[in-house]
Amino acid sequence: MKSATLEVTKLLDKLYNLRGSDSVVLKEMDTKKEAAEETLNRTTEEKSTLQEKIESLKKDNEDLTEQGKKLGEVLSKIDKNDYATVIERLNISFDPEALKQELDSSLPKTIDKVNKEIEESEEKLVKVEEEMSSAITTIEEIGIRRDAAVEAQDKLNEYFDLALAGNINITRDSITALLEQFDFNEDERREAAKLLMFPEDALFDYDNKVKNSEKKSISEVLKEAKNEADSPQVEKIEIKETEEITEEVKEEPNVEPEIVEVKEVTKEEEKKEFDKEDLMDLFTEIGLDYLDYTTSDLEDILKHFDEKVIRRNVAIFKNNDLSLDIFVDNISLLYDRELEAKVDRLLRIGKSALDIYLNPSVLTKYDYRNLDKAIILLQNSGLDPKKVPLMAY
Repeated sequence: MKSATLEVTKLLDKLYNLRGSDSVVLKEMDTKKEAAEETLNRTTEEKSTLQEKIESLKKDNEDLTEQGKKLGEVLSKIDKNDYATVIERLNISFDPEALKQELDSSLPKTIDKVNKEIEESEEKLVKVEEEMSSAITTIEEIGIRRDAAVEAQDKLNEYFDLALAGNINITRDSITALLEQFDFNEDERREAAKLLMFPEDALFDYDNKVKNSEKKSISEVLKEAKNEADSPQVEKIEIKETEEITEEVKEEPNVEPEIVEVKEVTKEEEKKEFDKEDLMDLFTEIGLDYLDYTTSDLEDILKHFDEKVIRRNVAIFKNNDLSLDIFVDNISLLYDRELEAKVDRLLRIGKSALDIYLNPSVLTKYDYRNLDKAIILLQNSGLDPKKVPLMAY
């Protein structure tokens, strides 16, 4: 049984967080959306207040202009001497001429001040409206991104369910493209693809731990897992507890230690697991990327596994400048015992590596004997096999 390394555990922490409702991605989006909504509410209120203020100031401006004009006209027509007795007897301080001078001096300044307030309020209104528009845009964009994130999360959960059920059969590109949406770096995407395409004990153990903590949120479980992984005392405590139990058993000879049931692994199961790991190592050694192949592809190779043939066929392609990509879509060629003879036969009649690369089906369509017959048939018909396109074979 393989135990998870610290790097794998951290990657699973990140992946499982993305699977839950408390995903950091969704939480971050929700936080930003809440902030944008608060901004929208605030700016909506500020806009309304500013609009009312501007309308009030404009009304003041109109009244000052209109009433100031009327008052100036009235004061200009008043002759103080016409009311001298009343003013003197009642001791009234009334000087129309002085008032007219005060009006002519103060009114323009007051109107300018109001106009300045209007201008400042309108400038502030523009900024508030821009902030409001930005908040609305942010809310709409986050809504779209969140829908996409939830859809991606559903797809990620689907991949995990298939992997844990042993039924996953998807390509690396499908997984890496999905994880790229969550800003995983290249190494993380590659390792995650490996975990899902070739699930091992580390994944099942981690999943069981999450499922056994149903009353806790995934974030809490991940936090506990991180604390355990980071704690240097865990191993020492476990060892101490084991020693104490051993001492107790020695002191009480009548107490039988609990027998732990060990599941036996058949030789067939052990060989299958070993072969899969061996095949992945072999692919890496000979220049093939096992993540380019689906689980069913690898199982197909294991059914026909012959390391010597696989090494030889890859070498044939390399030596003749044939792209190894051909194997991805034509998996049977990896264990084809006649591949070398067929490639050699095509090259001898003048076909180039590019011809074969563009038409690899000719290698899967024929065994060597029937390929040779097809070439001879063309020659007997007066045709040059080199000039006849391989797709016509």
